[in-house]
Amino acid sequence: MYATEAENKDAKLFNCVQRGHQHSLETMPMFFMLMILGGIRHPLICASLGVVYSIGRFFYFKGYSTGDPWKRFTIGRYGFVAFLGLLICTISFGVNMIIA
Repeated sequence: MYATEAENKDAKLFNCVQRGHQHSLETMPMFFMLMILGGIRHPLICASLGVVYSIGRFFYFKGYSTGDPWKRFTIGRYGFVAFLGLLICTISFGVNMIIA
């Protein structure tokens, strides 16, 4: 799944792109579930956070694909803030379901 320097001179760049893509695929199911469950109680907030998350993921991947993994956090960190907001909305929905 990853390239070695012996196979290709651009192996590091390829591996950064591969890891960024893999990380996006790993977080996607949780993102969808948080959007659905949190959106039941807070639809506008979750929709807004979903847009922020998507833009943050774009810049996360763009920074990661430069070959310097630390560049993924310049604007990409806001995607994680949005993810946290989605988690809070989902917890709010769950607590409301227990109380109601």
